[in-house]
Amino acid sequence: MTEKTNTTKPIKSRITFISRSAPYGSNRANLCLDMALAYAVFEQDVNYVFLDDGIYQLLKGQDGAAIQNKTLGNALETLALYGIENVYADQQSLKQRSIDIADLLPGMQSIESDAVSKLIESSDTVFNL
Repeated sequence: MTEKTNTTKPIKSRITFISRSAPYGSNRANLCLDMALAYAVFEQDVNYVFLDDGIYQLLKGQDGAAIQNKTLGNALETLALYGIENVYADQQSLKQRSIDIADLLPGMQSIESDAVSKLIESSDTVFNL
């Protein structure tokens, strides 16, 4: 009698995280990051979009030590190590805050608002923090 092994791969979900909060002053930015990393560990297809004041999380040269906080940018730089390669900064949010894409951490892609809408529509789950 031969045993049959189950070789089916787990079903991947497309999950989009939208981070709208400034990096410090509340726990929303950290919560969004923690959730995205947790889903990525389970090999889900993760998109990470920064909108509104969430854009400030992406600025180079942050140091949370002055306010006795972890520097969020350090963790964001490791997203690719967790398999999160679809990291986007909303172009309109950047423009409204006079921030250039060159001011952001490496690996950030700019995305237009209509593309964000399409990304949301194509996602199985969306977390908006």
